[in-house]
Amino acid sequence: MENQNAYRKPVTLRNILKFAVPTIAMTVFMSFYTMVDGLFVSNLIGTDALSAINLTAPVIQLVTAISTMLATGGSAVIMKKMGEQKSEEAREDFTFLILVNVFVGLVMSGLGYLLMDRIFAGMSLSLEVEGYCVEYLSRYLMFTIPILLMNNFTLYMIASEKAALSLVCSVTGGVLNMILDYVFIAVFGMGISGAAVATGLGYSVTAVAGLFVFSSKKSLLHFRKPVMRLRVLANAASNGCSEMATALVTGIITMMFNWTMLRYVGEDGVAAVTIIMYVLMFASSLYTGYSYGVAPMLSFYYGEQNHKKLKKLVGISLKVICAISLVTVAASFSLTRSLVSVFARPDNPVYDLAVTGNRICTAALLFIGFNIFASGMFTALSNGVVSAVLAFSRSFVFMLISMLVLPIFLGVNGIWLATPAAELMALALSGAMFVKYRRRYGY
Repeated sequence: MENQNAYRKPVTLRNILKFAVPTIAMTVFMSFYTMVDGLFVSNLIGTDALSAINLTAPVIQLVTAISTMLATGGSAVIMKKMGEQKSEEAREDFTFLILVNVFVGLVMSGLGYLLMDRIFAGMSLSLEVEGYCVEYLSRYLMFTIPILLMNNFTLYMIASEKAALSLVCSVTGGVLNMILDYVFIAVFGMGISGAAVATGLGYSVTAVAGLFVFSSKKSLLHFRKPVMRLRVLANAASNGCSEMATALVTGIITMMFNWTMLRYVGEDGVAAVTIIMYVLMFASSLYTGYSYGVAPMLSFYYGEQNHKKLKKLVGISLKVICAISLVTVAASFSLTRSLVSVFARPDNPVYDLAVTGNRICTAALLFIGFNIFASGMFTALSNGVVSAVLAFSRSFVFMLISMLVLPIFLGVNGIWLATPAAELMALALSGAMFVKYRRRYGY
């Protein structure tokens, strides 16, 4: 296999971080896309507009779910073939899956425009907030195809040993998003639609760069005449279904959070939920970035049946995640007021709600990293079923139980406690699956 020197090197913390640090930085900057929107929207437009961004999140997460499924599942299938020395076949599959993304993007954007008004009409929102929702989503959907390509090219750049380039694209997109947010909202007065366009253009940086990168035959993965192998698409979908399930149920749970908060507190509660989710999203991006970085290594070592390297990689990864967990918990708890004040002033009723919520939800950061890595590891090992069970249980089953039970006894604090409780239950399941399949995969 060409250009595979990085996969032949010893498995050490230093060599692992060469893969993982760029992807961690990349996912952190990707999380900024949404956070920067919230920052500019809340400060330049108001917390009603901030609530609207959160209310549109379930629809946006549906787009993310499909692209994540094809990206993570496809990467696992293709890199496994690379490890099996089937390079040309892998490149044909790569091109085919990219074309599938384009087709899916066209279908999803069309459906989004058709159903948009019905989605928000049934939420009993104020006319102002409903207007913000429609305005934001209608602009966002214009960039559905670039968003799908961005998510895929990000992982394929990493798999092609171009993690640094992927990082540069993400940073460039993030900086462009920040600049355009200010220009479109503050200078041109485009309001919340300006935030959506700025985000879409930021995503487009990686999509455009990927088209050039993968058109070159010098790249480990590059475009070839596609061959439509439906089995490859099915394998990619099954392997990536856990990540899709995570994104889908995140949208459902977001809706539950919103509805519950509207019931207990009102639209101020939705704004507070939005702020807490930004904090959790930022911390989770560290774990997601690490998992993305090591996934091609896991798939490659599994493909060549190198159990020694696989075991060492998993062992070091668990230690890294433990260290990140402790740091993020300490930072989130100690910086709560500073983080919340970025989005809401102390005299805003949203502020106190968000401060209390963040301090409670911070406990979840002790468990999230291990759950994300466990699901990503089984995806990389081509066991989409176990990965899907872990992701679905964590993001939906356990969250649903917590959201239905805890608020009855604890009110608003029960809503905040739902996330730590669900993550703790998910950790127990992840540990059980990790032990059960240890001998099969040799990690």
